[in-house]
Amino acid sequence: MPEEKTPLTLSELVDVLRASDVEARVLGDGATCVDGMAIDSREVRPGNLFVCKGAGFRPAFLEGAVQAGAAAYLCEGVGEGLSVPSELVAAAAVTPALVVRDVRRAMALVAPVIYRHPEDQLHVVGITGTKGKSTVAYMLRSILIAAGQEPSILGSIATDDGKVHYESHNTTPEAPDLWRHLRNTVDAGRRTMVMEVSSQGLKYDRVLGLPLEIGCFLNIGRDHISGVEHPNFEDYFSSKLRIFNQCEVAVVNLATEHVDRVLEAAQAAPCVATFAVEHAGESTLANAPIEPLFSAVGVTSLPGGGLAFTVRERGSEGEIACKERIELGMPGLFNVDNALAAIAMARLLGVGYDAIRAGLAHVRVPGRMELVSSADGHVLAIVDYAHNELSFETLFKSVKAEYPDRRVVALFGAPGGKAHERREALPRVAGSYADHLVYTEDEPAHDRVEDICAALVEHTPEGVSCEVILDREEAVTQVLTRALEASEPSVVMLLAKGDEETMHRGDEYPTIKSDLTLAREVLEA
Repeated sequence: MPEEKTPLTLSELVDVLRASDVEARVLGDGATCVDGMAIDSREVRPGNLFVCKGAGFRPAFLEGAVQAGAAAYLCEGVGEGLSVPSELVAAAAVTPALVVRDVRRAMALVAPVIYRHPEDQLHVVGITGTKGKSTVAYMLRSILIAAGQEPSILGSIATDDGKVHYESHNTTPEAPDLWRHLRNTVDAGRRTMVMEVSSQGLKYDRVLGLPLEIGCFLNIGRDHISGVEHPNFEDYFSSKLRIFNQCEVAVVNLATEHVDRVLEAAQAAPCVATFAVEHAGESTLANAPIEPLFSAVGVTSLPGGGLAFTVRERGSEGEIACKERIELGMPGLFNVDNALAAIAMARLLGVGYDAIRAGLAHVRVPGRMELVSSADGHVLAIVDYAHNELSFETLFKSVKAEYPDRRVVALFGAPGGKAHERREALPRVAGSYADHLVYTEDEPAHDRVEDICAALVEHTPEGVSCEVILDREEAVTQVLTRALEASEPSVVMLLAKGDEETMHRGDEYPTIKSDLTLAREVLEA
């Protein structure tokens, strides 16, 4: 049963902020009570504290929030006296305001108080990395379900807190939304939250003050470098390393680039656990700076497209305490690394190997390495969320190794307004492996799809075949139909959108047919 709520006044929230050295004051009645928070005026409920924040914020949003029942609003003041911007006063003349010097930090500090510290009743697991976060999160979730638990999940694919379940738009939500999801998880009777933690979430204090029982660092590569995200790789990398400042146990992949620096940063956590996979032809374990607590060896392919391997777990004295054979119901050699990360975290949470085996044997990650084949096997479509340089390199390398005799066609785009380096990196990497590239729409936001695709064409390696089909649904259908008609067997890689059924265009998210749905319609007809 949900616990009894204790109303909080604006004056009490001022005390909370001042205790953390955030300058704050109340405009209006300090005895005004608030219940819950919202950063989107469309999500406001009666009694909420509405947050006025964002580059695209307009006073009309505050008007809408007040009409929806917001009891007060949080805003950033100006000048030495923390004056409320005149346009906000005009929009909500009689509504009290919590006025602060730093609205981003302030909302992160008051959110856990307003939501009555749900983290005290939860096991919170945070996963960061350039690639694999979603896959690892779903693998761990599947293991926990097999162990009889019902975890919540927050990430780039979906948000499920026990009360709401929908397709996500942000990997790590802003603080008011994050803490609401944590509270919903507790009220729904769940006791574990598995969440992806993005570099943006760490850099911009979205997870400020959230204690992580486990913080997992998967890997690091170049991504999210732009004028609106990270100015350079160092800023991106150092932002990700901040996860270790708020976790009890740091879990580190010894195969990551810059592993020495990652391990050094991990020392901020009271405990460090490591893992590594020994793939054929590689010497990860031999070259590791330390002996991993968890290792995977003997990786082999299974007839149905899955993988098998042996997990070796070390005991407190460094000896091999147990060896367990695991079968993973997903293709892709790189998914052994993801599975081992999930296994390590499950073991640290006290889960046994029977549940681990059951959870991984039939795991499905929506839109990750989804295989759709034509009836005669002539065309194999691979639907995957791979969307950056590191995930492209890993995925294409695995596909070429597993399907050496097939023609490879790759369909993808690049997002608008962010991660501009992908417009150079993605065609360069894909062009090293694929026989033909098709450029199309992928979350253009406020950029023109034509301009994004033109940049992809410009950076396509010389001699690599490519074309542009702007409409994504048309592009997927056309590419698969051609493949069915061709004499040569092929692998068609549909990348970046996975199982998503919305497209970010301007400020809207209209519904589309997912790549997975289209692949099934064309190939299984």
